[in-house]
Amino acid sequence: MDPLTHFLTGACIGRAGLNRKTAYATLAAVLAAEAADVDMLWSFAGPVEALKHHRGITHTFIGAPVVAAAVVGGVWLLDRGWTAWRLRRASALSQNAKAAPPQADPGAPDPRPPQPVRWGWLYLTALIAALSHMLLDWTSNYGLRPFFPFNPRWYAGSLVFIVEPVFFALFFFALVLPWLFGLADREIGVRRVAFRGRGWAIFALTGMVLLWGWRWAEQGRARMLAENTQIAAAPVKRMALEPYPVNPFRWHAILETETYYQTAEIDTRTGEIASDPSRDVMYKPPATAAVEAAKRTFLGQVYLDWGTWAVVRDIGPQPAPGLAPPHLAPNRQWTTVEFTDLRFAYPALGADRTPGRAPLSGWVYIVDGRDDAGEAMNGREQR
Repeated sequence: MDPLTHFLTGACIGRAGLNRKTAYATLAAVLAAEAADVDMLWSFAGPVEALKHHRGITHTFIGAPVVAAAVVGGVWLLDRGWTAWRLRRASALSQNAKAAPPQADPGAPDPRPPQPVRWGWLYLTALIAALSHMLLDWTSNYGLRPFFPFNPRWYAGSLVFIVEPVFFALFFFALVLPWLFGLADREIGVRRVAFRGRGWAIFALTGMVLLWGWRWAEQGRARMLAENTQIAAAPVKRMALEPYPVNPFRWHAILETETYYQTAEIDTRTGEIASDPSRDVMYKPPATAAVEAAKRTFLGQVYLDWGTWAVVRDIGPQPAPGLAPPHLAPNRQWTTVEFTDLRFAYPALGADRTPGRAPLSGWVYIVDGRDDAGEAMNGREQR
């Protein structure tokens, strides 16, 4: 899921009641809910390195406890710094007023937070938030490898789109309305309520789970419609159903046969299936020597490890986005091999149906059918 959804989910986890158990609960939950995406720093090493390491060890059941511990360690440092600053401030105020030492000054600022820090509860909060990151990523169609490194398989529920506006609406009610109600209460002199918004946070988290359940049911119905309808003229080897944002009734189906892929749009509310063989069929490209060489490159190995619906095509000597064509001697020939994953080649992602134009596409230049002369992804060269 997108980073904002992770942050907001963490805020709701903290405010759902854990903030009543320990200080800094909401802060720890917000940080731990997004901390796993620190692996995006690999993008500085290039787009292929980013693809290789994204949703890697920090998105596993082994990594989540470590991520939670790191967040709690950061909060511990923050707490020590905050406490030291308040003590210095209290001491300075006491000296300026020629009063008693800060410990005996009833008017000096309290160096402790409003409630005690219970580090066990804080770690549990961070761990729950770190696990929520894995759960949310599983619900999207990108997937993750929760059992890595023991099991390298990718798992994806494909229940919700990677950016779901319905979640933003739920989080708005959960996090903004309690603040607005608090402003109104202060204007009319109502006593301030501690830990406001618990019910709203629980409401938002419950709504998220209910939406998952609804979409899971609609996905099952879409699968049943596809299996009971002869969409492809040939036997189907496997099928995937990809979600659209907002609308839980609309699904993008990908079907693989022995010789081609076919896509279809399924509406579970009406039972309608739309697929045009003249437009929605893509024949499997031939495995040329350049294609086989490209699969052995760094980009090829990383892409095929991740791309469960990868299509690899030899498109001839065409310049790739973000990658200058190779400068070769006249007697040498080069071609471009293109990597595309069909999971991300449908209109919800703002992509057209042309292979290679989808997000997360990659390109490799192959010279004389064997030598790698350059790799790029998403308009960036891997150096």
